[in-house]
Amino acid sequence: MVPHGSIWLLVKTSVTFSDCKGNNKLHYEVSSPYFKVNDDGSLVALKNITAVGKTLFVHARTPHAEDMAELVIVGGKDIQGSLQDIFKFARTSPVPRQKRSIVVSPILIPENQRQPFPRDVGKVVDSDRPEGSKFRLTGKGVDQEPKGIFRINENTGSVSVTQTLDREMIATYQLFVETTDVNGKTLEGPVPLEVIVIDQNDNRPIFREGPYVGHVMEGSPTGTTVMRMTAFDADDPATDNALLRYNIRQQTPDKPSPNMFYIDPEKGDIVTVVSPALLDRETLENPKYELIIEAQDMAGLDVGLTGTATATIMIDDKNDHSPKFTKKEFQATVEEGAVGVIVNLTVEDKDDPATGAWRAAYTIINGNPGQSFEIHTNPQTNEGMLSVVKPLDYEISAFHTLLIKVENEDPLVPDVSYGPSSTATVHITVLDVNEGPVFYPDPMTVTRQENISVGSVLLTVNATDPDSLQHQTIRYSVYKDPAGWLNINPINGTVDTMAVLDRESPFVHNSVYTALFLAIDSGNPPATGTGTLLITLEDVNDNAPFIYPTVAEVCDDAKNLSVVILGASDKDLHPNTDPFKFEIHKQAVPDKVWKVSKINNTHALVSLLQNLNKANYHLPIMVTDSGKPPMTNITDLRVQVCSCKNSKVDCNAAGALHLSMTSLLLVSLFTLACL
Repeated sequence: MVPHGSIWLLVKTSVTFSDCKGNNKLHYEVSSPYFKVNDDGSLVALKNITAVGKTLFVHARTPHAEDMAELVIVGGKDIQGSLQDIFKFARTSPVPRQKRSIVVSPILIPENQRQPFPRDVGKVVDSDRPEGSKFRLTGKGVDQEPKGIFRINENTGSVSVTQTLDREMIATYQLFVETTDVNGKTLEGPVPLEVIVIDQNDNRPIFREGPYVGHVMEGSPTGTTVMRMTAFDADDPATDNALLRYNIRQQTPDKPSPNMFYIDPEKGDIVTVVSPALLDRETLENPKYELIIEAQDMAGLDVGLTGTATATIMIDDKNDHSPKFTKKEFQATVEEGAVGVIVNLTVEDKDDPATGAWRAAYTIINGNPGQSFEIHTNPQTNEGMLSVVKPLDYEISAFHTLLIKVENEDPLVPDVSYGPSSTATVHITVLDVNEGPVFYPDPMTVTRQENISVGSVLLTVNATDPDSLQHQTIRYSVYKDPAGWLNINPINGTVDTMAVLDRESPFVHNSVYTALFLAIDSGNPPATGTGTLLITLEDVNDNAPFIYPTVAEVCDDAKNLSVVILGASDKDLHPNTDPFKFEIHKQAVPDKVWKVSKINNTHALVSLLQNLNKANYHLPIMVTDSGKPPMTNITDLRVQVCSCKNSKVDCNAAGALHLSMTSLLLVSLFTLACL
């Protein structure tokens, strides 16, 4: 007899329990509602055991003893009725087991179950539960969000689910079971209870990384990997529900072979399966292929769900064709003196126009010693645009011959080279045009004193006709003469004056006067050349200096008898300007009233020798420059003597300007400070 009772699971899937007292009132409880134990101890499956789990607990109890047996499921076939060879013990001989209280086993529930709900999914067994105690279930899915999915019968320990589960939302629930007294106080536990949601194949494979575009070089060896396509299945990755297999459902176009590519059913790698000769981009109907790729779960079985995506495969070009001129010789004509594109050179290239294997690069390899020509590629047409960048001269050379080669931007593949068709000759004919005469030198320069007599000859201009093979005459005319000072002989080009030259004229800048002349040949139509004449005018003392200011104020009772600081200016250049000499024209003013004192070469101080009555006074100031001979100017300085009382200046009686004494002093001081 085994103390406290023992349970064995026999090979014939039956359990044996003995309390050593005849097993009176023996009662069995199973942790899964899908099983039951008959009175003879045989274990019977009531439903498909794939929905049960890997572990099962059987509780045996009599008034004298109780025990718990743990069964491990090692099969997974659909079996109902007697269980044969689907359970095993970790040991094969009867061994006493220690008594346990709350016993739970993982609960497995298929997702997507239909009504009715709630339905029992498992049972918690407590072998030593006091009378009146209750079961309590907690955790996420019970009293935590998402709430109310599971509940437990507080008296029997039966666990039930109240709604459909979705494994892709929540795959497992971690719950806790405990027993409580009538007041809700925990007696035992909590014990963890894991609920596992069994996956069903309810999700199709999805290609979610598109668009899928692959590239393979033309002529690639058979078996070249182009790209990899993988799909995602939200089902349980540990089951066939998410075990994917790939295949190509359709290829467009289907030429030159309907099976240009192969996809590894397990990895999703797309590889080429045709010979390199069939992967010739230039002979393909279309260098772009579209493959409909299918992914199927359940390891590709017919019952599996499918998803599709399109793979675009581009056959990339390699530079296996050299560019060739469409003809060996090109002709061009250009007028002498003109610039710009004169001819477009055309080439053919079978490679991809979107690549450097097609784009042409042109080079002039002979016939361009003066660098008069350049050639550039037209990016749209790939033509070579030959241009004249330095004007050509018919009289020097009427014909030019260029040798031009063409290459690709990308290097050719090793087994292809540039041939004779990659060079061409361009014959250029220069057309004679009537060119305008050319002045020499240009600009022309001459230096003269201003004020020279009218009719003075300045120079004789010289213009030559570049058209040396044409016998033409040249006539001259004035084109631009802003001041109207000049005349030119139309036959011999002699330039003379017809007015006085004035260096101080507004048409003269920095002592230089600019005029333009035309030389016109006798061609039909006539051609014109333009020449520039720069006349540098030397200064003479022909401008008298002038003073500023010409109005001043002073108070009739001023203690400071200074009246004003005068400055002088002259339009001429040094040495015909300062130092200036300031004087009072003594013939009109008494000597004992006014005084002029030199401050520097350009300024002098006018002051009173005594106070004057309120009135207007006119003081003639004579200023003389330093030219040889010097020039003198006499200017009246109007002095207003005003009444200044209580800081107010009154010049009304004198007809004067209204300036305060303070302003007058400030003007004087500011003028001195600027010297």
